[in-house]
Amino acid sequence: MREPQEIEDEEHEQVVERVAAIDVAKTSGKVCTRVPHPSRPGRRLTKVWDVDATTGAITELGDHLAGLGIEKVTVESTSDYWRVFFYLLQAAGLRVQLVNAREVKNVPGRPKTDKLDAVWLAKLTERGMLRPSFVPPVEIRQLRDYTRLRADLTHERTRHWQRLEKLLEDALIKVSSVASTLDTASTRDMLEALIAGQRDPKVLAGLARGRMRSKHAALVEALTGRFDDHHAELARMLLDQIDALTAQITKLTARIEQLIAAIPAAQGVDADGTTGPGAGTGSGAVVLPAVARLDEVTGIGLGAAQVVIAEIGLDMRVFDSPAHLVSWAKLCPRTIQSGATTRAGKTGKGNPYLKAVLGEAAAAAAKTDTFLGERYRRIVKRRGKRKALVAVARSILVIVWHLLADPAARYADLGAGYYASRIDKGKKARNHIRQLEALGFTVTLAPAA
Repeated sequence: MREPQEIEDEEHEQVVERVAAIDVAKTSGKVCTRVPHPSRPGRRLTKVWDVDATTGAITELGDHLAGLGIEKVTVESTSDYWRVFFYLLQAAGLRVQLVNAREVKNVPGRPKTDKLDAVWLAKLTERGMLRPSFVPPVEIRQLRDYTRLRADLTHERTRHWQRLEKLLEDALIKVSSVASTLDTASTRDMLEALIAGQRDPKVLAGLARGRMRSKHAALVEALTGRFDDHHAELARMLLDQIDALTAQITKLTARIEQLIAAIPAAQGVDADGTTGPGAGTGSGAVVLPAVARLDEVTGIGLGAAQVVIAEIGLDMRVFDSPAHLVSWAKLCPRTIQSGATTRAGKTGKGNPYLKAVLGEAAAAAAKTDTFLGERYRRIVKRRGKRKALVAVARSILVIVWHLLADPAARYADLGAGYYASRIDKGKKARNHIRQLEALGFTVTLAPAA
């Protein structure tokens, strides 16, 4: 018989004696408590009741649960309705955990009612069978609200640029075929002139700046169209919307920088031990600010570093290891094992904002002559572009974990030649010799001069 393998319980798997669970809806929550029965030893006392999803009612619930000595409260993650229960019960001093509704309701043959769902949640809670979701601290939640709104407004601004391009196509103006993008200074001057009533393509092409001046003839052809007053009116509206969104995005970026600078864990430390905003950026710094440390990673810029901090926080003790963080972000496939067969399942959805920024960072790193760029080029040959980008994004997230787990750590690129330096030349030569001999050749090796 093989030696049995011991598997240690995780922290959330401990049996809890006094628990509560809440099945969340928009206007109310179904609360269930399970505590030892006062008059029947060895039995459990279960109570279920409704609580309105209002501040007053939930605050009163928190006091009641604290009076019962509840050790852990489980809240179901339903849309954004869980927030009022989670925040207020946590503020009442209770130990609250958030769980994914998909992971606790899939029980075949069990009737589906709010009452039974609440009781089932409570039973799973007391037996330690639930994995809590990651809920960052207050300052990170606030930062996340700003970075997510900035991302949403940036996407909306891109949609307005696309609408403007379609409008120009309707007016037979093909300036986007000559200019790289519509948001260049030269193109903006031409659009403003068109809106103001200028229709002469030669005059419009003369507004080009810098390198676009060499494309004068192509611009004249592209600006010859049927741009009329109704196009001008619509273009003015779209440009005004774009300008308003740009101003809001700029304001959000400034506010994000202020919020990160105000978080103690994100600040740097000078050689003399000084901390605070701006510390750690001088020549004698011993610890760089968190954003600056992440900015050194290939593919990650200041904006991407801000998003990463907002999505995963600064305390890496929440994620036991880089593999735990990668698994949480859904950047690795699920392992499905049955008997002697092991295969990879789907990766899952994960955090869309984090995956988006890591995907952009991986795409940028893939174009560089660095370790991450070489890693992409090695994988893309046999696995394709999408899987290669996911692999590079995973590597970036592992690097991020180490940089945040150890503030004194700094990113050092291994170089594009890292893989080549680790090749077993003798083994590779023998492989090539066997291939050539299989084709009928006799191979003799001689060292290069």
